[in-house]
Amino acid sequence: QVQLAESGGGLVQAGGSLRLSCAVPRMILSINVMGWYRQAPGKQRELVATITSGGGTNYGDSVKGRFTVARDNAKNTVYLQMDSLKVEDTAVYYCNVAGTRWGRWNDYWGQGTQVTVSS
Repeated sequence: QVQLAESGGGLVQAGGSLRLSCAVPRMILSINVMGWYRQAPGKQRELVATITSGGGTNYGDSVKGRFTVARDNAKNTVYLQMDSLKVEDTAVYYCNVAGTRWGRWNDYWGQGTQVTVSS
């Protein structure tokens, strides 16, 4: 099973910033959309941000204006810059890409990185 590798989570005070990174194994091919989801305790996983190979971005309403998603195709890495963090942003953040392996399309996920925002 191929797994993505997130990093950059941690504990930060409200109003602070964190930058998450996700390294995608190069064995995953034909990647178009890369993105981030999050899941808080007792809640379902929700979309945070996505970015296409052409650079188009999409954000969940709750993070617009505060988070920025970017990608470095040469490094096969997607980033999430999180600014003006709120307590409500506390969650496990998961990296996600859609791609192919062995000619089959699938969604690939990381194990998650914990982001905790304190008041």
